[in-house]
Amino acid sequence: MEQKLRVIGASWCPDCKRAKTFLGQHRIEFDWVDMESDPTAQAEVERINDGKRIIPTIIFPDGSILTEPSNDELAEKLGIVREAAFDSYDVLIAGGGPTALTTAIYAARENLKVLIVEKSAVGGQAGVTERFDNYPGFPEGYAGLDVTLSTGAVVQTRVLLVATGSTYRRTGADGEADLIGAGIHFCATCDGPFYKGAEEVVVLGGGNSGLEEGLFLTQFANHITVIERGGELRGSKLLQDKVYSHPKMTVRLNEAVQSFIANEAGQLAGVELENLLTKERSTHSAKGAFIFIGLDPNTEWLNGTVALDERKFVATDQMFSTSARGVFAAGDVRSGSTKQLASAVGEGAAAAIQIRYFLDKLEK
Repeated sequence: MEQKLRVIGASWCPDCKRAKTFLGQHRIEFDWVDMESDPTAQAEVERINDGKRIIPTIIFPDGSILTEPSNDELAEKLGIVREAAFDSYDVLIAGGGPTALTTAIYAARENLKVLIVEKSAVGGQAGVTERFDNYPGFPEGYAGLDVTLSTGAVVQTRVLLVATGSTYRRTGADGEADLIGAGIHFCATCDGPFYKGAEEVVVLGGGNSGLEEGLFLTQFANHITVIERGGELRGSKLLQDKVYSHPKMTVRLNEAVQSFIANEAGQLAGVELENLLTKERSTHSAKGAFIFIGLDPNTEWLNGTVALDERKFVATDQMFSTSARGVFAAGDVRSGSTKQLASAVGEGAAAAIQIRYFLDKLEK
């Protein structure tokens, strides 16, 4: 049996969490060893590091070791490609999610030279979603733009597609990162069916999204509790009325999650809550937790080069063109997109067609 990569660290160690996240994003299987609960692991760390407790200490199947590595060092060790093969491309795609990959496939079929630049791993949010049941086909002369990469390399391209997506806001509570996909979710449409017959599921966030998704979840779970930090729900009056009158829903106001509690199998068992008025803490049992506290578009790297809307999503016209000539945007990062896998793929294909039209005009 092939030996897995081992990561020795501690639950409180931020660099350990970062390394685990990096490996998870790249679908690298590993065994996690908490040295605080395993004296032999602590001794091993000290032996490897000349008596020092440096974590994470990562032991690879070939016997090689990295201690407290950066993401760049991990990428190099794992053989992840970080350099562009050429210094000039027809299309550069920022992002590696479904939108980006679809555009790349369509553009490549047009014999265009394409470069995908992704900060973590290809697949985007879809790549770390537990399972999809709602995607059809799976029953089971222009000078160009100069783009500077994180490696320092400068790549010239005739067209740039911004497809960097958005990031679900997280609570930052203890245990959250380790339980994503193991009880913590950000899409009721995607993962709600897994909780059919579950006694209790919580929804964090009392805005329109939280209330809509909570109502959607009632068709699966036996009971839904909406947890809101504020003193009142923030969703529309119509949604509030539906939630308060629904026999399978309860609302808890002025409550904030302090930690997510796991069972012995590493699945969510409940949440620890703090009442923001009384400061009293309580434990609320739940098999699933759906977080709807907002989305942040991954646009900070653009540094004002294209127009954004008031929420910092990229503004485009109906042809996916941005305010900058030769720059397009599609998928979750685009203002007005629906934030669903099927539409992300569709926008990727549509954007590829518009890019082809744009390049054809340049060549005439």
